[in-house]
Amino acid sequence: MSLTRNAEATASQAANSRWLELLARAGFIGYGVVHLLIAWLALQIAFGGSGGKSGDQGGALSTLAEKPMGKFLCVAIAVGMLAMAIWQALEAAVGHQAERDKERIFERIASVARTLVYLYFAWTAWKVFSDAGSSNADQSEALTGKLMTSTGGRWLVGLAGLVLAAIGIGLVIYGWKKKFEKRLKTGEMNAHTRTLARRLGMAGYIAKGVAYGIAGLLVVLAAVNYDPEKARGLDAALRTLRDQSYGPVLLVLVALGIACYGVYCFLQSRYRKV
Repeated sequence: MSLTRNAEATASQAANSRWLELLARAGFIGYGVVHLLIAWLALQIAFGGSGGKSGDQGGALSTLAEKPMGKFLCVAIAVGMLAMAIWQALEAAVGHQAERDKERIFERIASVARTLVYLYFAWTAWKVFSDAGSSNADQSEALTGKLMTSTGGRWLVGLAGLVLAAIGIGLVIYGWKKKFEKRLKTGEMNAHTRTLARRLGMAGYIAKGVAYGIAGLLVVLAAVNYDPEKARGLDAALRTLRDQSYGPVLLVLVALGIACYGVYCFLQSRYRKV
């Protein structure tokens, strides 16, 4: 029992590190930049071209890496994402003390999911910096193709698609109900900033939810139809949306929503409870 208490005390002390807080807040800035670049690529896809870049995290970071000081910024984003992953891992271990019972369990599971997302972003940023390999979309397609060589693998791919679609639905609900506000230091905001944060958060989470929901459904269809080309993640979702009736208009709206989320991340760097 004492070992458990000591471990929790050590984790709590690490979670309260000032340096970790500063790096995590810087990470939100990098997270925002990546989402703004994804929004820009989505707009290009909507109008018939993206310069050969996939409309996902890898494409966004590759676009950034081509700019002056871009490689340095990729490293900075990787460090920030790693700090955010450590923060959320500690939240999963000893955090969410204000919540009770099932609510706390749910929040800790959500922190595990965020940890994996931030680690994925950090890994992607590092890969782009080191010029390693193909795009995220290509890798997703290749992995899906390998998994679907067996019946069990197809079921696993389908399950992953359902989970991704469920996350998309969850993001839409999270944004619509404005649940993100409880994570912000709203008491430190003036009325204008609170309104701005609310509108940006709603638009951002709903747009991300729509994109990831479509991506999840495409993964399910890839498993059902044995078509790995559909399992290209966010990039495939954006291109599929573009190809529908009124698709370019809808994709522009999603792109603007993702851009709103990028700006919302900048507000989080200042007002998020870390």
